Amino acid sequence: MVKQILPSVCPMDCPDTCSLEVEVHDGKVHEIRGSRLNPITSGFICSKVAGFTKRLYSPDRILYPMKRTGAKGSGGFERISWDEATRLVCSKLKATKAEFGGESILPFYYGGSNGLLGQETVDRAFFAKLGASQLGLTVCAAPTTAAAMGMYGKMPGTAFEDYVHAKLIIVWGANPKASNIHLVPFLKKAKANGTLIAIVDPTLNFSSREYDLHLPVFPGTDLVVALSMIHYWHANGLLDQAFLNQHSIRSEILLEQASRYDFDKASSISKVPAKHIEKLAQLYTDGSPALIRIGWGLERNRNGGQAAATILAMPALMGKFGVPGGGYTLSNSSCAKVVTSKVVDAPLWDTREINMNLLGKSLLEELKPPVKALFVYNCNPAVTVPNQNAVLKGLEREDLFTVVFDQILTDTARYADVLLPAVTFLEQEEIKKSYGSYVLQYLSPVIERCGEAKPNEEVFALLGRGMGWADRAFQDTTEDYLRKVAGALRMPGTTVTIEELREKRVIPFDFPGRNPIQFKTSFPWTHDGKINLAPSSLGDKPYEFIEDDNHYPLALISPASNKTISSSMAEYTLPELYALMNPQDATARSLADGATVRVFNDLGEVHCKLRVSAGIRAGVVAIPKGAWRKSSRNGLTATALAPDTLGTAGGACFNDSRVEVAAL
Repeated sequence: MVKQILPSVCPMDCPDTCSLEVEVHDGKVHEIRGSRLNPITSGFICSKVAGFTKRLYSPDRILYPMKRTGAKGSGGFERISWDEATRLVCSKLKATKAEFGGESILPFYYGGSNGLLGQETVDRAFFAKLGASQLGLTVCAAPTTAAAMGMYGKMPGTAFEDYVHAKLIIVWGANPKASNIHLVPFLKKAKANGTLIAIVDPTLNFSSREYDLHLPVFPGTDLVVALSMIHYWHANGLLDQAFLNQHSIRSEILLEQASRYDFDKASSISKVPAKHIEKLAQLYTDGSPALIRIGWGLERNRNGGQAAATILAMPALMGKFGVPGGGYTLSNSSCAKVVTSKVVDAPLWDTREINMNLLGKSLLEELKPPVKALFVYNCNPAVTVPNQNAVLKGLEREDLFTVVFDQILTDTARYADVLLPAVTFLEQEEIKKSYGSYVLQYLSPVIERCGEAKPNEEVFALLGRGMGWADRAFQDTTEDYLRKVAGALRMPGTTVTIEELREKRVIPFDFPGRNPIQFKTSFPWTHDGKINLAPSSLGDKPYEFIEDDNHYPLALISPASNKTISSSMAEYTLPELYALMNPQDATARSLADGATVRVFNDLGEVHCKLRVSAGIRAGVVAIPKGAWRKSSRNGLTATALAPDTLGTAGGACFNDSRVEVAAL
C-alpha cells in the first residue's frame, strides 16, 4: 500500500479557512485532519469536513454528465458523454435566447464555498456574452455587507488571535461553536485571563462557565436593544466626542433615532429584562479593550441591516478602537481583492437583476421575458431559498430547461434536465482567500478526479467553445487562470505569484504586522476615510425599527448548526430534522420531548421530531438550516416556512418566520 500525507485547504463557507492534512492510501482519501500551516487551524477541524469522504465517495456522487429520463424531481437520469451534454446544453440555450431573449436565462449560484477561480471568472464571461439575467447574491450577508461597506468601507476587523487582549467580548448574533470553531479556543483563553463575555442571541450555546451575561433577544429586535444602549451612553455624556468629531460623520441621525428607546421600551419589544440591557451597556462602558463579534444571525430579518449598523457604530461612539483586542469583527473578505478585469475580459453585462430570494416568484410569475432556462451551480436552492413550496413548484415546470452542475445529487439536482459533474476541493487546484483569518492559501489536488468531474473554470470554458465563441476567456486553461488570479490580487502589504503560492502554500498579510489594529494600522476604506454613521445603504429611514405584525405566536429561526455548512454535507450529517422548543412553550401545547410535530404557517408546514430544551428562549422555535428534504417527515424544511419578503439591500428575512406548533 502506498500511503501519502498531502496538504490541502478547506474552501467551505466558514471564516476559519482551515489548512488540512489529507492521508491518501493508494490514491484514495483515507482521512482528513487539520494542519498548522494556517496558524489558527491548530491541528484540528470540524467533524463535518473530517467526514467529507462520505460525500467524496457517496453513491449519490455525480460522476458523469447525465440527462433526465423520468419526471422532474424523480431523480431518473441516464449517462451521456461530455460532448453530448455540451451540445444539448448549448443548443437549448441558443434556442431559448432566440425565442425569448437572453434575459430568459437565469444563472443561479452562490460562492461561499468557492476558491477564486470558481466564480466571477469564466462563468461571468459566459453568462454576460449570453445576455442572461443577472442574479442578486442576497441570500446571506447582503444586509451586513451593506452596513459595513457604507459605514467603514469593509475595514478589516480584529483578528481572532487578538481576542485574548480584550477585557470584554460581546458575541452578538453568532454561534462560533457551530460555524467558527477556531474562535472558541481564543474565547476560552480570554475567559481564563479574566475577560468578561456577553452573549446576545435567542439561543444559548455556551455553558455557564463560558459566559457572564446572556441577553436572549426576540428575533428581529436586536436593533432596539442596541439603540437603547446608545441612548443611555448619549444621555449620560459617555460618548467619545473627540473621536467622533475626528473620524465620523452623520452621528446626529443615529443619536436622534436612539433617543426614542430607553431600556424599558427596548425591554418590552425585545422581551429581555431592562436591567440586563443596562448591565450590558455598563459593561461596554467600563470594558477596555472591548470587542464585538458580530454574526450573520442578526441580519436575517427586516431590521437586520439597521441592527448590524447600530452595533457596528458602538466602538466608534465609545472610542473602543486603536488597541489590540478592541473594535469589532464581522467579515474580513475585502482584505484580499481580485481586480476582475485583469482575470477575464467579460463583455458588458447590463441586463436585469433578479433577487435570488425571489426565485420561487420569478419562476412562477409572468416576468417579461419569463425565465425559461435555469443554470444552477455552487448552490442548492431547493432547500436554501425562502418560500420553498414556490421554489419546488417552479422547478417542476416542464417548460423550464434546468442544468445543475454539482458534486452530488442534491434536492435541486433531482429537478435537472441535464446534470454536469463537479470536482470537490480534494480534486482541484485553486486559490482560497478567507473572510475570517488573515491568510491566502493555495489548494492542490490530493487525488485524481473521480469519474469525469471537472472544475468550474474548465466547464464554462467548454460551454463557451460549444456556443462557438472564440473569446480568450473560453480558451484559457486552469493554469492560465491561476496565474491571472494571483497577479490580480490586491492584499495589504504584499503581492503574490502563483510560484510563491505553490511553494509556501500560505501567505500572511502585512497591515503592517500580521493582524490589523483598527484605527492604528487599519482605517476605514470609505472615500473620505471617515465612518459614515448613517450611510445611504440603510435607505431613507436609517435605524427605523419595523414592528412585527404576524399573527402566529412563535418566532421561527433557522440557525447554523454543527451539522452543515449551508446545505453541504447535510446528506450525511443531518439524517433527521428536528424543531427545538423551550419547555414553557412545549408544556403550553401539551407536547413532550421526542414527539412528532407539525410546524406550520400560511406558507406551508414541516413535519419533524421535537426537541425540548431550555437553551432556546420562550416564544422561539429553531429548525437548523441546510437540512435536505429527506430529513423531514413530509419532504419540507425550514425554508418552506420562510417568507420571501426582503430586508436591507434585498437580504433574506428567514427569521421573520412566525409559526405555530402542534402534535402531528
